[in-house]
Amino acid sequence: MRALLYLLATTAMAATRIVTIGEVKVPKRYEVIALPALEAQFPPAGAAYRENGAAHHVWRTIHSAAPDLVLTAVPMPSLEAALQGQVPVVTKLPRKIAASPLALERARRLRRTPQEVAEELAKVYGHELKEVVYIPAVAVMARHRMGANVDAIVAPYLSGQKDSLAKATASHFPGHLLFAQLGSPEAVARVRAAADLAIAQRALNNEMSDSVFMGGPLLAQAGKLTGERRYVEAALDHLAFMQKLCLRSDGLYRHSPLNEAPWGRGNAFPAFGMALTISALPAADREKTIADFRRLIDALMPYQTKNGMWRQVIDHPTAYEEFSATAMIASAMHQGLREGWLKGAQYLAAVNRAWDAIKARTGSDGKLMDVCEGTGKFPTLEDYLRRMAIWDRDPRGGAMALHFATEMMSK
Repeated sequence: MRALLYLLATTAMAATRIVTIGEVKVPKRYEVIALPALEAQFPPAGAAYRENGAAHHVWRTIHSAAPDLVLTAVPMPSLEAALQGQVPVVTKLPRKIAASPLALERARRLRRTPQEVAEELAKVYGHELKEVVYIPAVAVMARHRMGANVDAIVAPYLSGQKDSLAKATASHFPGHLLFAQLGSPEAVARVRAAADLAIAQRALNNEMSDSVFMGGPLLAQAGKLTGERRYVEAALDHLAFMQKLCLRSDGLYRHSPLNEAPWGRGNAFPAFGMALTISALPAADREKTIADFRRLIDALMPYQTKNGMWRQVIDHPTAYEEFSATAMIASAMHQGLREGWLKGAQYLAAVNRAWDAIKARTGSDGKLMDVCEGTGKFPTLEDYLRRMAIWDRDPRGGAMALHFATEMMSK
């Protein structure tokens, strides 16, 4: 199969970046990105990357890299028509390359400060709480950190008009971190109620590594807010229990005992969860969890791609680069640096690469590129590789990007 070489140029760089299709020779002054050859219609049909995976890969690579030019060895009329007005598609390298609208938009996105990104995302996410589950709650928490008044959103739960634990699932436990952040007596009462239920119903973890986030931070916060030692011990016990189930010998997490696949969010949840847990633990109880957190981050570091992302399956080189896992892992790393649990320029560089990658994939309208759909535990690697990648507004991705932006605002 011939290689595709597209010509990619970004105006933010001194050297022009290039991606080719076919046997095309390009002067060395260009940076080259190569993709596999294919015949396809653009934009691609079907769920990315489950259907028409190669075409979705080409299409989304072009949009995330944001070239000034796409150079193909043979005419590709479908691609040319689909990219009209965004980036030229040509079969011959021109003498001069002008900045494309796609490249200019990417450059604009990268210039945004954390506060600007947070303000844009906050217009879309964090305005309702139909259930106290983690996806909307994380977004509301982020808006609250930005100074937004969220009283009307939480009032029905604090007054008892609505039961925050009605039909409780594991997702309800981290949702109650919102009340921990508010800190009023009524809010603390909801944290205590959720923590008591988490202890009583450990089976809600469903054996998934997600539960490092679902249970640990809430229990630690309950201990911090109430002063009751039993919650601290439950938090530490919960982490040890989940590590026994899901921690691999290489330091990454399998998503569940069903399969060894280190799913992207299945490792982001432990990183994010341990960071939130450590910050709520008494200082005397932090040492082991900090060491566990460092080991996970060090296991993840080699798998960050050159684009600043972590993949849908962390150690699988053909898995797509996934948005929400990247935002969560980098948020946890930034918190680790801020709190002093991580030290070293390599961690800050990794966070900054991830922040640029998230900005490049975050539109001002709240649309996000390549957020993995909701995912339960699966028996095969192929199941994880075939999870749909969302390119649109997405509550889960939006919440995590908004949290990341507010974390980047923190000193």
